[in-house]
Amino acid sequence: MIIFKSINRLNKEVNFKANIGFVPTMGSLHKGHISLIKSSKKICKKTLVSIFVNPSQFNKGSDLKNYPRNLKRDIKILEKLKVDYLLTPNVCDIYRERKNRKIKLNKKDKIMCALYRPGHFEGVLAVINQFLQRFDPKCIFFGEKDYQQLFLIKKFIKNKFKTKIFSCSTIRDKNKLALSSRNILLSDNDIKKSSFIAKLLLKFKHKIKKNIYLKKNINNIIFKINRIKDIKIEYLEIRNKNNLSKNYNKNNFKIFLAYYNKKIRLIDNY
Repeated sequence: MIIFKSINRLNKEVNFKANIGFVPTMGSLHKGHISLIKSSKKICKKTLVSIFVNPSQFNKGSDLKNYPRNLKRDIKILEKLKVDYLLTPNVCDIYRERKNRKIKLNKKDKIMCALYRPGHFEGVLAVINQFLQRFDPKCIFFGEKDYQQLFLIKKFIKNKFKTKIFSCSTIRDKNKLALSSRNILLSDNDIKKSSFIAKLLLKFKHKIKKNIYLKKNINNIIFKINRIKDIKIEYLEIRNKNNLSKNYNKNNFKIFLAYYNKKIRLIDNY
C-alpha cells in the first residue's frame, strides 16, 4: 500500500484514468468501512482510501476533539485488506481557502441531522467537493448508516461530477447495533442500551410494514426510549426513503433516529 500525505503527490503518482474506487473515511475503521473497501475491491481495479477527520463538519469543538483516532491500527487494517492507496491529508491540503469549507444547503434539506447539527452537512459536502475537484475516481463508496448524508451527496454530485456512487448496507453487530466509529466511546452498559433501542425499532419497522397505520405508535416508542437512563432522543421520524419527505407508504418508508447515549450522539435508520 502506498501512503500519500498530499493530493498533489497522489495526482502525480496515480493514474485516475484507470478504474479507481474511492472510500472516504474519518478513520477509526470498523467492519462497516471494511465492507465498503471490499465492495470497491470487487468492482474496481484499484482502491483508494482516505483518512481525514474533517473539522468543517463538526458543529461542536468538543466533538471534534473527542472523535476517536487510531492511525496505526487503521493502517494495519488497510494493509491486511491489500488496499492500493491511502490518502492522509492535513486541513491546509484540503482547504486552501476558508470559503471552501462549506457548501450551502437548500432550505428544504434542513431536516433531521441538518436541522440539529447546523453546518454539519455543509462541511461534509465541502470535503467531498474538494476531493472530487482535485482527483477523479471512477467510483465512490458510502454506507447507508449515514443515510441522509448519502442522500445529500447523491443530490450534490449528480450533475457536477462523473464519479459513480455506490451505497452499501448498514453493518450491525450480533446485538443489532449499527457499527459506528463512536461505538468505541461507549461502555458495555451503554452498548446494551443502544442494542435494546435498535431491536425495538427493528421490531417497530416490521409492524409498520404489515400495517402502516401502526406508525401512530411512534410516540409510545419515543416515550419508551426516553425512559431509559442516560438516553435522550434528538429526533425519531418516519420519512420516504427516496426523497426524505413525510409522504410515504409501507413500501418506501424509513425510520430515522438520532439520540444521545450519555454524551455520545448516535444515529441510525431502519
